[in-house]
Amino acid sequence: MTALLDIIRGFRTAQGEALRLSGAGEVPYAAVDPRHMRIEVAAGASAQLVVVHTGPGMSSLDIVLAEDARFEMTELFLAEAFAEVAVRQAARSRCHMTAVQLSSANVSYTIDLDGRDAENRLGGVFLAAGQEHCVVRLRTNHNVPDCRSMSYVKGVAGGTAVGEFCGLVYVAPDAQHTDAQQQNRNILLSETARITTQPQLEIYADDVKCSHGATVGQMDSEAILYMRQRGLSEAQARRLQIEGFVGDIVRRCGIGPLCEAAMDAVIAKMEKL
Repeated sequence: MTALLDIIRGFRTAQGEALRLSGAGEVPYAAVDPRHMRIEVAAGASAQLVVVHTGPGMSSLDIVLAEDARFEMTELFLAEAFAEVAVRQAARSRCHMTAVQLSSANVSYTIDLDGRDAENRLGGVFLAAGQEHCVVRLRTNHNVPDCRSMSYVKGVAGGTAVGEFCGLVYVAPDAQHTDAQQQNRNILLSETARITTQPQLEIYADDVKCSHGATVGQMDSEAILYMRQRGLSEAQARRLQIEGFVGDIVRRCGIGPLCEAAMDAVIAKMEKL
């Protein structure tokens, strides 16, 4: 965890309640335990932001992307927090978000695609141990035609932990040529852990491509047996399977220096599951 925080300290500090970004930002901004912040990315600009929750509290982020803006955000939950994130995207904007919950947390994302050819990608992971409770709520509003959204959230729960996912894709009337994909995959590591999932589609247009799916299951016993036959202990085999399960999201967080450090924090968390 120390290495992760050291990397974040090397980024530019995002201070105050408003952050206006223009041009091409080569060094990411970092916001530690923000209470309320509005981020505006100017037309044609690109920016990266890391948000870290290190202690209990409430957080609210309002993110506005102008036309042709590019924005990448990674949000890390290292302690219990309640967070709300609202994203509004204008025409041809691109937004990539990654959320990693390593503690009890409750996060809500609302995404509004308000301009043609806007695209949003969201990847999320939660690992809940002991008596932790992780919640992810996601609402993606396709308000105009020709927009795309892709969300993939994965959860792992052990002990008596609880995980929740609730995702809604809304397609407005006449928002034709919408392409929306939503997937939620979960693994239970004990008989007392529980994960609930509720993917939803609400569609009022007839020329769209929308899909959703959800699974809650146990670990792959055949894969564990295969690895044990090759000399790994059961604990090692379980860790490798979990690492592979969540790693494809964490390692593609979009902010290069952060990805492997975030994955190291995930691996450390797996020891507690």
